[in-house]
Amino acid sequence: MSTHWTLGCDAADPHRIAAFWALALGYVAEPGYGDPDGASIIDPDGVGPAIGFLRVPEGKTAKNRMHIDVRPAGEPPWDMAERERLIRAKTAELVAAGATLVREEFYGDDFGHVVMLDPEGNEFCVA
Repeated sequence: MSTHWTLGCDAADPHRIAAFWALALGYVAEPGYGDPDGASIIDPDGVGPAIGFLRVPEGKTAKNRMHIDVRPAGEPPWDMAERERLIRAKTAELVAAGATLVREEFYGDDFGHVVMLDPEGNEFCVA
């Protein structure tokens, strides 16, 4: 049996960044979590881990050592054209929600993934 776990994240504005990641991942606010200096989001299906965000006084100073990959196309095997369409649609949705597009990556001739920054400057990929 696997161990339940929560991804803990530092944040300048926990509620804003929690709302962004809830949108990105299809999560919802954790019921009953009412800390003004923190926020928590959960998978409404109870499958994925919870993600907590706690206010910290210092800003982000370096590249993430770990990051989230958002995978709108799901698991392989893929129709590569449909995979690219889903990635580009999710990327546009996240830009509208405050993310920044950094670059697109290709695997040979195939579209690979998009590198982005969340509203607090944390790196992540849409793959």
